[in-house]
Amino acid sequence: MAAYAAVVSLMNVIYNIQNHPQFSITLFDEKQAESLGEKLDFLLDFIEGNHSHEMLEREIATAAYAAEDVIESHIVDQIHSGSISSLDLQTVIQDMDSVKEKVVNFKEEKGGLSKVHRQYSMSATSSTPLITGGGKSTKMVGFEEELIQLLDALTGRQPSLQIIPIVGMGGIGKTTLAKNAYEHGLIVNRFDIRAWATISQEYSLKEIFSKLLSGKGSQSADEQQLAQQLYQSLIGRRYLIILDDVWSIDAWEKMMFFFPDNNNGSRIILTTRLSNVACYFGSSSYFSLKLLDEDKSWKLFNEKAFLQERCPPELEEIGKNIAKKCKGLPLLIVVIGGLLKKSLRTQEVWENIAKDINSVLTSEEDAQSLDILSLSYSHLPAHLKPCFLYMGIFPEDSVIHVSEIIQLWIAEGLIKPNKTQSLEEVGECYLKDIVDRNLLLVGRLKLNGKIKFCTIHDLLRDLCIKAAQKEKFLYLIRFCDNPSGINKARRRILFHENFAEVNCDPLPSQTPESEPLTRSFLGYEGRLPLNVRLLRVLNVVRSNSDIDPSLNDILKQVNLRYLARNLYKSSELPSSISLLWNLQTLKIGGSERFVAPPEIWAMPQLRHLEFPVSISLPDPPLRSEEKDDDIVLKNLQTLKRVLNLKLTDEVCKRIPNVKKLKIMYFDLSKSSCYNHLYNIGKLHKLESLSVNFCGDFSVFQVLKYIVCSPPRSLGNLLKNLKFPTSLKKLTLSGSNLEWEDLTEIGLLPNLEVLRLGLHSVRGSKWNPIQWQFLRLKYLHIEYSRLKYWNAESFHFPALEKLILDTLHKLVEIPFGIGEIPTLGLIHLCDCSESAAISATRILEEQQSQGNEDLRVRIIFWSEYQLEWFKEKVASFECFNSNNLQLSHLL
Repeated sequence: MAAYAAVVSLMNVIYNIQNHPQFSITLFDEKQAESLGEKLDFLLDFIEGNHSHEMLEREIATAAYAAEDVIESHIVDQIHSGSISSLDLQTVIQDMDSVKEKVVNFKEEKGGLSKVHRQYSMSATSSTPLITGGGKSTKMVGFEEELIQLLDALTGRQPSLQIIPIVGMGGIGKTTLAKNAYEHGLIVNRFDIRAWATISQEYSLKEIFSKLLSGKGSQSADEQQLAQQLYQSLIGRRYLIILDDVWSIDAWEKMMFFFPDNNNGSRIILTTRLSNVACYFGSSSYFSLKLLDEDKSWKLFNEKAFLQERCPPELEEIGKNIAKKCKGLPLLIVVIGGLLKKSLRTQEVWENIAKDINSVLTSEEDAQSLDILSLSYSHLPAHLKPCFLYMGIFPEDSVIHVSEIIQLWIAEGLIKPNKTQSLEEVGECYLKDIVDRNLLLVGRLKLNGKIKFCTIHDLLRDLCIKAAQKEKFLYLIRFCDNPSGINKARRRILFHENFAEVNCDPLPSQTPESEPLTRSFLGYEGRLPLNVRLLRVLNVVRSNSDIDPSLNDILKQVNLRYLARNLYKSSELPSSISLLWNLQTLKIGGSERFVAPPEIWAMPQLRHLEFPVSISLPDPPLRSEEKDDDIVLKNLQTLKRVLNLKLTDEVCKRIPNVKKLKIMYFDLSKSSCYNHLYNIGKLHKLESLSVNFCGDFSVFQVLKYIVCSPPRSLGNLLKNLKFPTSLKKLTLSGSNLEWEDLTEIGLLPNLEVLRLGLHSVRGSKWNPIQWQFLRLKYLHIEYSRLKYWNAESFHFPALEKLILDTLHKLVEIPFGIGEIPTLGLIHLCDCSESAAISATRILEEQQSQGNEDLRVRIIFWSEYQLEWFKEKVASFECFNSNNLQLSHLL
C-alpha cells in the first residue's frame, strides 16, 4: 500500500539524517523534527489499523512524498553547494497537520461504532461448499494421493477429535480436496453429521454457527444461543466439520469450545493459506499442497479442456505447452482449460493463447475465478503489502536472492526499524511472513533453515504489477510505451526490455518545471538515467559499455542508496563517492579490479560492499588525538572480494559489525598474510569468512593442480590465528595446510559450513579427532590429494551434506560417514572410481537398515566412465533406487 510505504520511507529519511554525522545537528530544528515525527507516528498508526479509506490514504501518501521531496532536495542542494544550512519544516508540518485533521475527523465520525458496523461481506456460506461450476461434483485430478491420505486420516482409528488442516496458496486446490473427501461415499456413510462453513477474512460467528446447523437454528437466537444449539446437536454424534478458508487462529479459538470431543472418531478439516494457522495444530498433522508437476498439470488440463474426449494429436504439443505455462497452479489450469473447451480447436487459436496465458483471462467469469488470489494480498498487514508488491520487479521465472530483495527493501525505505533487530533481520522476518502466507515459494534453504532463494508464481507476479500500478507504487514501462511521456512524479520505474537497443532515453529531459522525482530505476538492461537528482535505487545490472556513462557521472546522483551495475570504463572509485550521503549498498561488476579512495571510510550508512572481481581498500585515516569523532561503519555487514585487506586494529574498530567477509591475498609473503589477518578474532560479529591466498584461479591452475605444488604452507599462520567464535561458515583456498592443522578450525563452536578449495590442504591422510566439528553440517572438499580418510560418525555428528569434487586419489569414503543420523546427501564429482563405489556401498547399507533419507549423487567426467561404472554396480540392490543419481559432465 502506497500510503504505508510513503510514511515509513519519510520516517527512514528523517532517522538517517538524525543519525548522520554531517547533518544530525545542523539540518533540523529539534522541536520541528519532533513535531513532524509525532504526526507521522499518528498517521502510521491509522494506516496499520486497517481503516479502509482510499481517499485519505492517497492524501497521506501525497503529503509524505511531498515532504520527502522537500527534505531530500534540500540535502542534495546543500551537498552540491558545499555548505550545510538548516531546513525550515514549518510548511511540511502544516501540510501534515491538514492531513492529520482529516484523519481525526474521519475517526470521530466512525466513533466507537466500528465494531457494530463492521460488515462481514464474506461471512459464512451454505453448509455445502461453494465451488465454481454450478455446484457439480469436482473430480479430484492431481492430488489423488493426497485424497487417499486424507480419507485415511478421516477414517483412522484414533477415537479422539482430530483437527486436520490443509494449507497452500490461493488456487492450489484446498477446497476441492476437502470437497472430494466431504462427498466421498465412504465419508457420507461413516459420519452421522456433516457440515460446511466458509470462514474467510471477515466472519460472523453467528452466521457460522447458523450455517453449521444447516439453518435449523432458531431465527431469533443470538450468537451464544446458536453456539449452544450447535454443541447440543453434536454431542454423542460422529461428525465431520469443514471450516473452509480460515485466515486467523483467533477465528478458531472463538469457536473451538463448541465442538465436543465425543471420543468416537469425529473430525474437523480446516483449510487455510497461512502456514502459521496450520502449524498451530502441530507440524506433522497438516496437509501442505504443492504446485502440480508437468504430468499432473497435463492430466488436469485434459480433464477440463476435453472432458471425456481425447486431445487431438495436432493439439497435444501446444496443449502441453499451455499446461506447462500454468506453472502447476490448479486454479489457472482449470480456468484456461475451461476457456479452451469453449474455443475453436485449431492450432492457430491455441498457439495465440499459448503466447500469453494471462492476457486471455479477460472475461468477467475468469476474473472472478482468479480474484481468489487477490484476497491473499488484501489480507496482508500494512507493512507487508509494499514488500510483496515489490516482488513484481523481477522478471518471470526469476530465482530471487533473499539477500538482494531485502537490501532493496531497505534502500527503498520499506522496512520499519526497531530497537532490537537490524534492518536485515526485520526484512528476513517480513519475507518469511510472506512465504508463510504462501505468496512466495521457497527455492532453496540455507543450512540454518533460513531461506536463500525464493520464487513467485507468474500469476502472483502479475497481481503484484497490477496492484502496484493501481496504487501508483510502481510504474512499468513496456516496449511499446513512449518513455518521454513518463510523469515526473513516478516514484519507481520498472522496465523489462532493453531500452538501449531502441535508442530512447527512458526518462524525460530535465527542465526546471519538470524535474523528475523518481527514486528508483529498476530493470534488467538499459541506459542509465543521468538527470534524476533524487534517485535512490539504481538496479540495472547489465550494461552496454559503448554507451555507458562514466562512474563519475553516475555518482553525481548523490542521493543514491543502492547501486548495482556492471561497469567497464573505470577501475577507481572517485573520492566524490563520499558525497553519496546515504549510500547503503554498492555492487559494481565488470572486468576491472577497483581501488577505493580513503574517503570510503567516511560513509557511515554503508551496509554492503560487493565487487565480483575485487576491490582494494586503503588504510583508514589516522585518528586525530584532538577529535574523537572518527566515523565507525557500524552498519557495514558485507565486504566481498577485498584484495590484500589489512585487518589492523584501526580497521577492526571501523567495521565492528561485519558479518560476511571475503578476502583475497595475492602475491604476499607468509609473514605479510599473517600480519594482515592477525586481528581476525576481533571481528566478534563475523559469521562467514572466505580467504583465498592465491588470488583468482585460472583454468590453467585448476587443470594443473595435481602436478603444480603451491610455493608455501600457511599452516603455522592459521595455527596462531584466533578465529572469532561467532564464525559459522569458513572457506579456504590456497592455504596449503596440513590435515592436522584443521584441529583448531574443528574447535570453532558454531562452525556449520567448511569449504576446502584448491590448494587449501595438502597431504594424503586425514585422521580427524573426536569432539571437533560438533555442529558442522556441510563439508566440501575439492581439488585435493587426499588418499586415506579415517573417520567415524562421531567425528562429524551433525553432518548433513558431504560434497567431494575432483578427489582423484581418494581410496574410499569412510564407511562410518553413512552412520551419521543427520546425513542426507553424499555428492561426488569427478572423483576416483573406488570413492564412487564406496559411496554406493554406503547407500546400499543404509537402505538395508531402513534409511530412505540418504541420497547419493555421482557425476563422472565422461559418458564412457559413467557406463563403465554402471556395469560395476549393476548388481547392487540400490542401483535402481531413486536415491542414487548418476550423470556425466561431457
